Amino acid sequence: MPELPEVETMVRGIDPVVRGRQVVAISECPTACKPLTVVPGLPEIQKALVGQTIRAVVRIGKRVVWQMANELTLAIEPRMTGLMLRSDPPDEAHLRLRFDLKLGKARSIVWFWDRRGLGTVKLYQPGEFEQTVIGQLLGTDALSMTASHWQKLCAATDRPIKVLLLDQKRVAGIGNLYASEILHAAQIHPAVPASSLTPKQILELDRFVRSILQTAIEYEGSTLGDGTYRNALNQSGSYQNAHQVYARVGELCQRCGGSIERFVQAQRATFFCPGCQVIGKQRKR
Repeated sequence: MPELPEVETMVRGIDPVVRGRQVVAISECPTACKPLTVVPGLPEIQKALVGQTIRAVVRIGKRVVWQMANELTLAIEPRMTGLMLRSDPPDEAHLRLRFDLKLGKARSIVWFWDRRGLGTVKLYQPGEFEQTVIGQLLGTDALSMTASHWQKLCAATDRPIKVLLLDQKRVAGIGNLYASEILHAAQIHPAVPASSLTPKQILELDRFVRSILQTAIEYEGSTLGDGTYRNALNQSGSYQNAHQVYARVGELCQRCGGSIERFVQAQRATFFCPGCQVIGKQRKR
C-alpha cells in the first residue's frame, strides 16, 4: 500500500540514522517466508556496499533510495507491504534485511520488513538508476507537477483521469488511495477522460494533488484496517482519519451528503461520491 506520503515518511524517519553513516553489514533475516527480489544478489550487494558511506537517502517515486559516496545507488521499493524501520517491527517473522550502520562510535540499525514479500532491493551502478529508472520508468514526481504539466499530460490521452494518475511512467508517486481522495477533493469523476478536463478542473487537480499529498506526509501517511503500514518508529500514520471516500462505501459524503460508491478501474477499486463527482457537469460552488 505505501504510496508517496508513506514512502516519504519512511525516508524522513530513517534519515537521521542513515545519512552520512558507513555500512558495517547487510544481513538476511531468518524467515520461512518467500524470499525478496534482491538484485544482483545479497552477496554482490554486501561486497559493493560494506565499508561505503551513505551520502543521502531520498524518495524517488515510491522508492527509498540510498545514494552512496562511491556513486552506487541502492533502491528499495516497498510495494504493497514493505516498511523501512529503525525501531521494533510489527513482528519478527516478516523481517527481511538488516542494515548495520555507524558514524564514528555511534551505531544504528535499519530493518526492511515485508509481510507479503513483494518488495524489491536493487543495486545500480553509477548513472544506471538515472538512466533506467528515472529516465524510462518514472514520470515527473507528483509533488513537482505544475498546472502546465497537468494540462499537457491530460490533453494527450483519453484514458480515465484516475487511470492516468496511477500511471507511474506519467506521474510518479500517486497510488490508488490518494488518487481517489484527490479526485474527490477536486470534484472530478474518476472515469472522466483526461483530455476532457476543463482549465478550471486542471487547476483544481493541480491544487489538490499537492495539498492532499503534503497533508498526508504531515500526518505520516495512512494506516488502514490491516495495520500493515507503520512509520520508521513502528507507529501508525493518522491520515486515514481524514479520508473522505477511500474504503467508505455506503457512508455519507461529508460535502454533499451523497452515498459513497465503489467500482473497479484497471483492476483497482475506485471510491467516489456520485453527488459531487458528476460526469459531464460542472460542479456548483
